[in-house]
Amino acid sequence: MDAQAVGYSVDQSLAEPVTQRERISAVDTLRGFALLGILVMNISSFALHEGFDFHPTSIGNIGKLNMLLWAARFVLFEGKMRAIFSMLFGAGVLLLTSRLEKRGDGMRAADIFARRNLWLVAIGVAHGYFLWFGDILFPYGITALLFLYPCRKLKARTLLASGLAVFAAYAVYNGVRYENRKHLIQRAQVAQTAEVAGEKLSDEQKDDIKAYQRILKVAHPDQEELDKEKAEMRSGYWTVMKRYGSITLEFNGKGYYRFGFCDYVGMMLIGMGLLRAGFLSAQLPYRAYAWTAAVGYGIGLPFSALSTWEAWRHGFDSLTLFRWLALPYDWQRLVVGLAHASIVLMIVKARALKWITRPLAAVGQTALSNYLGTSLICTLIFNGYGLGLFGRLQFYQLFYVVAGVWVVNLVASPIWLRYFRFGPVEWVWRSLTYWKAQPMRKAEISSGASVLRAEV
Repeated sequence: MDAQAVGYSVDQSLAEPVTQRERISAVDTLRGFALLGILVMNISSFALHEGFDFHPTSIGNIGKLNMLLWAARFVLFEGKMRAIFSMLFGAGVLLLTSRLEKRGDGMRAADIFARRNLWLVAIGVAHGYFLWFGDILFPYGITALLFLYPCRKLKARTLLASGLAVFAAYAVYNGVRYENRKHLIQRAQVAQTAEVAGEKLSDEQKDDIKAYQRILKVAHPDQEELDKEKAEMRSGYWTVMKRYGSITLEFNGKGYYRFGFCDYVGMMLIGMGLLRAGFLSAQLPYRAYAWTAAVGYGIGLPFSALSTWEAWRHGFDSLTLFRWLALPYDWQRLVVGLAHASIVLMIVKARALKWITRPLAAVGQTALSNYLGTSLICTLIFNGYGLGLFGRLQFYQLFYVVAGVWVVNLVASPIWLRYFRFGPVEWVWRSLTYWKAQPMRKAEISSGASVLRAEV
């Protein structure tokens, strides 16, 4: 008996969210792993001075223990978890569109894809301006809308090559920026020497000095500015949101086109290629993952450690940071991120450590809810309208908060999924995407399936 005969429209049966049977456990587990790892980096943005991540001495002497912990975090986590998360987002484009086309609904794939990402942009705007400035949903949605859909039919090799080409172009751009900054600093230092000698400066020389001072201020803000930031972050909701709003505007505008564009596009294209090649779905042989991990760690970790040491040794001055951290940034985080992913995928492939992979898969399946929920928890801990702990904890103490949030994610997600098909925000997102309230409780699906079988 056909679908129309049992009162179940063809459009409804085809254009609907992914079913539990269609989910790929390896992708969910890896997404959960990446999401938890991202908090290791984001926690300092919730709790400390805005520029701390690349300038740990910007808030003064933090002590050797905290510096060592900062260095270890930078080597192992900085950019690596976001790389995995971005790759998985790109992979999600293929999963969504291919499933729709496989169900025979390819004509509506573009419509659903566009609505899904338009709503993601809207959620990202709300997140950035009303909860926390470190939003990635807006740039993810924009990147998907502008660049990813036309790439869905490309071969794995083409997708991988395209992603690497984007990084190569970005490396050239950063090289030009490095040379421009080096020459600016040299001109400013010459102008400062002339000023001390009593010479009259040209307007260009004055502009060079001002630009150089702005660069220095990022790494070494004065105490007045640090005190002002603490006061604002420990204030009421609207004072905090006013500060967040200006940063979000910068990130979503100039920041996206200057820094984020190549980051997101490159990683997402690589993720699409890796899924098509069977890498992200744990379909490759163990030796492929073992070699990826060995090469990634063997090249990426020593170079990342060297880069971090050079930046530390030179006091995090602007040119050293640019030369050692910014120029090789995408390449070292890509290879280490792939090595991290390889270890996780080998564990999933071997069906080992289920006590942790199952909760991680649940976190990955409810990633959007956990991502926004983490922002809510952390802002309530550190901002003035909550506990007001901004700037009050030492760096190492922030990882107690990280562990606590991880426990919430890992415990709450599996419990929630016992009873519901989606995370709460995922349900809203999918209902808006398909322009119809989706069945939320698993009991509703079971009941509906029983009725359908009875009618047939």
